[in-house]
Amino acid sequence: MAVSHPLINTIKSLKGNQRTLVLLEPMWGIPYNLYIPYATIYMYSLGIKDTEIGIIASVGMVFQILFSLLGGVITDKLGRRLTTLIFDMISWAVPSIILAFSHNFVHFIIAAALNAMIRIPMNSWTGLLAEDARKDQIVSIFTLIYIFALGAAFFSPLSGLLVNRFGVVPTMRGLYLFMALSLIIKVLIGYFGTKETTVGLVRMKEMKHHSILYGLGQYGDVFKHILKSPATLSTLGLMFIMNVVGVINGTFWGLYSSEAIGISKEYIAMFPFIKSVVMLISFFMILPRVHTDNFRKPMFFGFSLFAVSQVTLLAVPPNGFYLLALSIVIEAVALSLISPLLDSMQIIMVEPKERSRIISLMYVMVIALSSPFGWIAGMLSSIDRRLPFVLILGMLTFGFFLTWMAKQPKKEVEPVL
Repeated sequence: MAVSHPLINTIKSLKGNQRTLVLLEPMWGIPYNLYIPYATIYMYSLGIKDTEIGIIASVGMVFQILFSLLGGVITDKLGRRLTTLIFDMISWAVPSIILAFSHNFVHFIIAAALNAMIRIPMNSWTGLLAEDARKDQIVSIFTLIYIFALGAAFFSPLSGLLVNRFGVVPTMRGLYLFMALSLIIKVLIGYFGTKETTVGLVRMKEMKHHSILYGLGQYGDVFKHILKSPATLSTLGLMFIMNVVGVINGTFWGLYSSEAIGISKEYIAMFPFIKSVVMLISFFMILPRVHTDNFRKPMFFGFSLFAVSQVTLLAVPPNGFYLLALSIVIEAVALSLISPLLDSMQIIMVEPKERSRIISLMYVMVIALSSPFGWIAGMLSSIDRRLPFVLILGMLTFGFFLTWMAKQPKKEVEPVL
């Protein structure tokens, strides 16, 4: 029965930070899913070239290196709540306003640089969400986050109707303003509806009389810790692969579908809708069967499916709506396995006391390695718009073998506090 479903039971049992942050997720998910299918098409419509789109993606990733490095120290210094409040505002609301009035390449570069600050609240928000949660609920909590965000994607066809009625540029300007307003409200409610975590209070006390520079100086020991932990290194490798895949897919999928395959722009938003429906079904049917002590098999299966989806995508003929939809369905099932598991691994595999700085340094390493790929994909797209997805296929193959070779995490890893 539905009432006894593990995810339903988790929703009923959520309290405190977990309840507040999970229920607020649609306030990010609805505006995000409305504008994201047309983000690249919006740039292209304003005269931004393929290579410049790739440069914008790479510049954003370069700035993410800096902010990822600062994220853990700032989070420990200011606390999870205040860090999330300040930097969610700067990284989401402000860039959305800039994008709403963008006219040229420089405007998009500025917005990308500011949006790169998301790496700071990604760290603090994750801690605020999961640090005081029960370990046996971690996967379910992250699954619920995806479900609530994806549920918002049911609104994505609305953006297609708006594009058909008003055109890409006017619609996107309005959607970016809606994003800014929604995020401001979400962040304020999140701040006043949560409390600092146990680990956060400890770290704030320890950092009270130390500067941010002092915290940065301790990254040498954190780096050594990462290198000595096989489970953390495995997580790091998978984070790198999915970061590259996400940047390329998110930047060039819409352009490839509309310009290479020939899908009408008003129908582009239907595909995120299809993806969301399939992922929601997968979350309810598959994720409750996955346990935090058995990541390897579902991750292996997820990477395999994702690779199949990219092969299918590359085989789509001109105006091949249904085969493109099939590739999206397969990709959705793959992501429903990979995404919440990878998020959960970042919590479960990392020492609680140093979690914020370890995750920050992991993001620095991931983004530093990933930063050239936006530019590379842009160059490839300017040659042939299929080539960025050939690159994705290569990265997924790497993830396939990394998952196959990775050792199963040790059960004695320190639990979440």
